[in-house]
Amino acid sequence: MQKYTRRTLLGASIVAAGSGVLTACSGSDTRPEAGATGHRGSKHTVGNFVPKGPKGYVNPSDPEVVAVEKKRGAGPVRKFTLTATETSLDLGGRTVRSWAYGDALPGKEVRITAGDVLELTLANHLRESTTLHSHGVRMRCDMDGVPGLTQYSIKPGADYTYRFAVPHPGTYWLHSHSGMQLDRGLYAPLIVEDPKEPLAYDKEWVVVLDDWLDGVSGSTPDGVLSQLRGGKAPMDMGEGSGHHGPSSHKSADGHASPSSRSAGPSRVLRGSHSRILHSMGGNVDYPHYLVNGRLPKAPSVFRARRGERIRLRIINAGGDTAFRVALGGHEMTVTHTDGYPVEHTKTDALLIGMAERYDVLVTAKDGVFPLVAMAEGKDARALAVLRTGSGENPPPTAHPDELEGRIVPARRLVPHESVALNDDEPDREMRIKLTGNMKDFDWSFDHEPYSIEKRVPVREGERVRVSLINATNMWHPVHLHGHTFALTGIDAAGARKDTAHVLPHRKIVIDFYADNPGLWMLHCHNQYHSESGMMTILGYRK
Repeated sequence: MQKYTRRTLLGASIVAAGSGVLTACSGSDTRPEAGATGHRGSKHTVGNFVPKGPKGYVNPSDPEVVAVEKKRGAGPVRKFTLTATETSLDLGGRTVRSWAYGDALPGKEVRITAGDVLELTLANHLRESTTLHSHGVRMRCDMDGVPGLTQYSIKPGADYTYRFAVPHPGTYWLHSHSGMQLDRGLYAPLIVEDPKEPLAYDKEWVVVLDDWLDGVSGSTPDGVLSQLRGGKAPMDMGEGSGHHGPSSHKSADGHASPSSRSAGPSRVLRGSHSRILHSMGGNVDYPHYLVNGRLPKAPSVFRARRGERIRLRIINAGGDTAFRVALGGHEMTVTHTDGYPVEHTKTDALLIGMAERYDVLVTAKDGVFPLVAMAEGKDARALAVLRTGSGENPPPTAHPDELEGRIVPARRLVPHESVALNDDEPDREMRIKLTGNMKDFDWSFDHEPYSIEKRVPVREGERVRVSLINATNMWHPVHLHGHTFALTGIDAAGARKDTAHVLPHRKIVIDFYADNPGLWMLHCHNQYHSESGMMTILGYRK
């Protein structure tokens, strides 16, 4: 395979390198010895990493995983390179030091076509280990990017190549799955186009939402996590979890050492409430909220002509914030959620939890219009601008009427018939309780914090029904790796998703087919909750 020098990798954050045919991802792959993590200039595409844990489960590179990957096909190979590095980021009049893929926020878009094989090399130029997760993609398990579970972490100075077939179109995204790195700038859109696209539109606008604190007045995500946990040391998330910096140091009493505590101001959110979320908006009081890496005072501007039909692909890359999103003067038509099509549904606004994605269509009117993402329950906002004519940009405080209009919740969306699950009864049912509280910041499932050695068992071929019961006073966006699930109502299976929020003292019921063998994370996508223990592992029995 082609090798990259340090100079080449530093020169660009993402480099498209043409196409070819699938030469790996089969039972004949050459695999490095366990423990190999790659080195600069080398590429590893498949490993034989075996995590700690009980026997009798399908490991990430076992034959069952390879067999399912073969069924996904072997289309053209699309090659990209991302470089995780420390850099300066211009947020629009304010420059911060952070970590990102190259020097862009978000990282430059990766765009392929359904049926392609994605070959994505991550070069780690950080001072600590990292990994890469392709969020929402139903891929082979050993490409999932979970440190200690599906691979060894990528050490500083090393690179690693992820390679897998991508059969399903949709709006997805890439992000670090190591420690608190996601709440810096280590994320980028992943757009998988449909070769038989049924939608008709003139332009496309990828909109990435984020909450931001890294590098502002000395704040870091690890420091804020320490504030929330009262100085207690981070959870042990297994090999290579990313906690290799000062935040991993602790004293004999189990608290973080003074050097690990945030040098910045307190970012603990107090006095927040969201009527829609029935709880606090989140746990973190961020100083900034962004659309496509820009502050409201210097917004990203999308230009179109009056009457053009625009597809918006909206991604919430935030660490602790749900956004209520509306485009001033426009009605939106929801076409997809989490990459999967739904029956077209009109709405004024959307509520998008962390890691969720929505695709909508709008017909552009004449003028200048604010796209506002309200930080739900936090009395703040992010802003971008749709411009089809002349006029001043909307003010940073813009609040279109649509924000107070109709909001269609995911549970009311009807899946398109092409992706709807049938009404089969489940083969396996389970109840998982979401537990913890703000005082102790001890978030978990079933009162058991995350352990790399615990498994929730399923078997290949089963239809599985999971009742997620929220026993806390907080809302939680729950994400299942490697699968999509249907939000299940009284009468039928609903929209297909991979991330859904559970309101406090409520439950949601999800159905999925166990058709992707391996070991898969189920976790809250509030980054501060997951890194405090609200994660578990779905394991396929042999």
